[in-house]
This record gives sequence, C-alpha cells and structure tokens, in this order.
Amino acid sequence: MTRNNQEPDPHGGPLRRFNDPAYVPLCRNLAEVRENIDALDEKIVALLAERGRYVKDAARFKRDPFQVSAPARQQQVIDKVIALAERHGAYPEVVEACYRALIAGFIAREQRDFTEMSDIEPGDRT
Repeated sequence: MTRNNQEPDPHGGPLRRFNDPAYVPLCRNLAEVRENIDALDEKIVALLAERGRYVKDAARFKRDPFQVSAPARQQQVIDKVIALAERHGAYPEVVEACYRALIAGFIAREQRDFTEMSDIEPGDRT
C-alpha cells in the first residue's frame, strides 16, 4: 500500500471496507463522520461539566483526602462502565481507559476543591 503522508479527502468516498457482513456504514464520507463526532463531543463535554458539578458537591461529604480518592468507589465505577460498554456495544477497553483518565482528573480536581474548603462546626450541617 502506498503512503503519501497526506490527510484523507474529507469529501471523498470510502477507500476500504469492513469484512464483517453485519457492518452497516453510518456516513457517506469522512466529513459526515467528523460532523457527527463533533456533535457528540458537544454533548460529551456538556455531560462532563455536569458530572464535574456533582464531583464538586461530593467533596462536602468527605472527611479527608483518602475519602476523596475513595479507591473502592473508583473500582465500582470502572466495573459499572465496563458492563455499560458491553451492554451498549462500545469497546470496553476504550471505555475503561477513558474512565480511568476521567476519574484521575476529577479526583485531582476534587482534592483541590477539598483543600479549599473549611470544616463545618458540630451542630451546623448546612
């Protein structure tokens, strides 16, 4: 196969096909693929922002940095998303890798938020 080190033509037709007879193409060209991925990225980032707000709120309920890192909870989340990946037909190894990075990033942020918080005095749980 010749390699010319050029980006593919986004409006050109397919150059390869899957051997899997069950595969159903989703788009006519690479431009359509990219448009759909861009639309999904918009939704994914919005969901990450929402998840981040919950992660920030979770810091209010934790006593110390170990509780922020919550290793047992991390594993529960990984196990859950691997099962979700399999149920939805996603690549489990990709979902796991993404979530491991996602969790690490959110824990780092939650640790920062945690250190900037102050304790609530006994009897004042607001």
